[in-house]
Amino acid sequence: MRFDVPTLFSLMLIQSLALALLLPLLLGWVDSQGARRAQLSAAAQAAGWALLLLPPEGMRLSSTVALGLLSGSVSLLWLATEQWLPGRLGRWIHVAMPVLVMVGYGAGWENYGLRLAWSNGCIGLQMLALCASLLQPVKRGPAGNLRWRLLLVVSMGLLALLNLSRAWLAGVDTANLPRFDAPHPLNMGFAVMANLCVLTAAITILVAWRGESEAELRRLSQIDPATGLANRRAFQQRSVDMISMARRYSEPLMLLVMDLDGAKAINATHGEFKGDQAIALFGRCLDEQKRLGDVVARIDGQRFAVLMARSDLVGPPALDRRLRDALLELAPRELGFTLGYSAGWAKLRNGDRNLEDLLHRAEAALYAAKRQGKGRLCAEPGLEAELSIATTTA
Repeated sequence: MRFDVPTLFSLMLIQSLALALLLPLLLGWVDSQGARRAQLSAAAQAAGWALLLLPPEGMRLSSTVALGLLSGSVSLLWLATEQWLPGRLGRWIHVAMPVLVMVGYGAGWENYGLRLAWSNGCIGLQMLALCASLLQPVKRGPAGNLRWRLLLVVSMGLLALLNLSRAWLAGVDTANLPRFDAPHPLNMGFAVMANLCVLTAAITILVAWRGESEAELRRLSQIDPATGLANRRAFQQRSVDMISMARRYSEPLMLLVMDLDGAKAINATHGEFKGDQAIALFGRCLDEQKRLGDVVARIDGQRFAVLMARSDLVGPPALDRRLRDALLELAPRELGFTLGYSAGWAKLRNGDRNLEDLLHRAEAALYAAKRQGKGRLCAEPGLEAELSIATTTA
């Protein structure tokens, strides 16, 4: 089977249109900003090639817009990768390049060599800038797998070099520059690489989106949806590292457990919606009053917990006072009623095997606070005396 240049470009146009139509069906539209940008990139690419290949040759407006769309598709692809791989360099290049391509191409329309040198050179440099950004180290991001980045870099980089070759030939030897669809090795290579780029772009978009989706699922599996705090599972996982660090460096670690008072009465009197608002407000206040480095979680229903690393004995009572003051100010204004809680706290001991041992003593102190009339903080047995000594010494 033999393919000529026009056939390869026709095939590339079909692939571009198919990609633009299928990506929204596969990825959806509202879930991922990176996916939306990738879909817009595919649509811009398909529209650009359609305007470039389908209208009669020599139409200034359609050709100028087509080149702007092709440059814009590269810009949108960079914006998609920037969403998946935060911290990419080159934003100003990709924002400005589509405008520069259209202005230069349209202004130089009467000079065939100039307009081709400008458009091919600009888009080639833009592709190289995209490749450079993909090769930057990934410090964070849900889709930083090196394989898909290298795949896109190789195909996009080769296409960029072919664009730059056409730009150089247009600038220094315009007479020997082949027509876009002429049977020339440079055109053949460009057409083959353009087809390959459409395919690799589709693959990399799907792989990156899958990585983002998996990371989001992992995040959601560790977040309490009502408060945005860590859930019990994430709290237990984080406690392993915090307990290990506390033991390794002989540092104190405190656990504070809180339970809303009268949660059932709130639901019965004010309705479940107000009850949910109370839970959310408590979680927000607790998160705002914690120290930097404390781990806060909603561990069960109306129960919350805070792990306080490197905290002395006055740390939990101080947090308790700040939280009660914040609730006293905000709850009447935002809920229309006061919001109270009971709390218990415990200190990591040498014999504690894991979080559950520490949690058992903190909850025992919490139940003691409930029995004593609620709305108060109690420490595990023995800590009150230690706290009194520490306060007197200070």
